[in-house]
Amino acid sequence: MIVGQYESVESGIAILFLQYYSIVLSRNLPEDMKTQFFIVFLIVSAACGFGQTSFAKGQELFMQNKPSEALVHLENSIVEDPTHVEAFLYLGIVYEQMGRTDEAIAVYRQILSRAGALTANVTTNLGNAYFKKGSVAEAERLYTQALNADMVYALAYLGRANTRMKRNALMEAVSDYEQYLLLDPRAPQRRTIERLILLIKGEFAEAERKRLVAEEVARLEAERKQRLLDEVSASLQGAAGASKGLSSGAEDIEGYEGEFELE
Repeated sequence: MIVGQYESVESGIAILFLQYYSIVLSRNLPEDMKTQFFIVFLIVSAACGFGQTSFAKGQELFMQNKPSEALVHLENSIVEDPTHVEAFLYLGIVYEQMGRTDEAIAVYRQILSRAGALTANVTTNLGNAYFKKGSVAEAERLYTQALNADMVYALAYLGRANTRMKRNALMEAVSDYEQYLLLDPRAPQRRTIERLILLIKGEFAEAERKRLVAEEVARLEAERKQRLLDEVSASLQGAAGASKGLSSGAEDIEGYEGEFELE
């Protein structure tokens, strides 16, 4: 079977046909025959996908929502070119689509240090994979790392907002959601996010109102108690003053100057 020697049946046919065409060109044949054979070669090449790289084939199948078919081509592409960052990105996404999250993480980490201009993209995808695994803290750290690489990478704000929602840091989440919508005003989730922001802000506004009311009630109660204490204190001081006036001199023993006679 041709696949044993070539990447696929189609590529094997195309390569064999190319070899045969080379032989034809080397022979002393009429030019019109060579031209006809060349046209046939182009048709066969197009039909077999000759000249299309593993990445291109994998990407095409990925875009057709055929991850299982794209997988082998994308795996081949990173072997053929270990510096092809996009191939690693596509492969990682395919692994995630197939539920192979740990393999996706390994692929993203493999290329992360060499991602160059796509560092924020790779780091965000890595954060997404950890978020799927439930590693919220690690996911948030990676989203922040992505933003350190590119502070206007919208998807990193979205991912970090979701992690902050998970740990109930709601106002921090709102800040990230707002930044995401600012950077991507046509985001498909825009209406949902805007409703969520309004809900959170509404709840916080109500909570703040209740807090202020509670503080005011506490302040008025403290003032009432203080007035009561002041009134009691003033009353006691007044009573003490009156008592001292009635008993003034009672502590002294009056002298007796007359004669004492015993009858």
